[in-house]
Amino acid sequence: MKTLLTKPWMIVLLSSVIYLGATVAFWKTPARAREVADDKQAPLQVVQHGPSWEFTNPEADQLMAEIKAEKKSLEKKEQDLNDLSIRLQAERSELNLVTESVKQMQSNFDLSVIRIKDEETVNLKKLSKVYSTMSPDGAANILTEMDDVAIVKIMVFMKDGDTAGILEAISKKGPTAAKRAAALSERLRLASHNPTPK
Repeated sequence: MKTLLTKPWMIVLLSSVIYLGATVAFWKTPARAREVADDKQAPLQVVQHGPSWEFTNPEADQLMAEIKAEKKSLEKKEQDLNDLSIRLQAERSELNLVTESVKQMQSNFDLSVIRIKDEETVNLKKLSKVYSTMSPDGAANILTEMDDVAIVKIMVFMKDGDTAGILEAISKKGPTAAKRAAALSERLRLASHNPTPK
């Protein structure tokens, strides 16, 4: 038997058998791996031949579609924010106009309404007593030399009868004086005196 193994043809035969056995063993291994992959239902990659710009990748296409949708959504949000900003600016301008209008009305109201401060009250009460003791004609002559605001502040503290006599005396001095008496009456109606509570 020892001589049989040393013969050259036997060595060639034995080498061929080993080679074929190894080839068959390694040949079946990739096929088995492919079967396992088929069992797991893993997606097979399609190998494309040709220039790279002709390749299509469904995942890349899906990503591009999502990016485009997100971009459109962001553009719409940006447009909405711009519209809101423009609307807020218009409303702010309108609010500023209304505020200015209210300030102007308040200013006009303050000009037409005479307010008496607490510090003035003592002196105005003294003056009103002085003019009340005078004759209506004498008080009217003095008061007509003052401005309307001062006259109204004094008359606020007078009794209604004394005020009526002085206004009548002023109105008898002519049409212009009668208009002034009417204006004084209107200012007396709007005059405001809020004494401080004690």
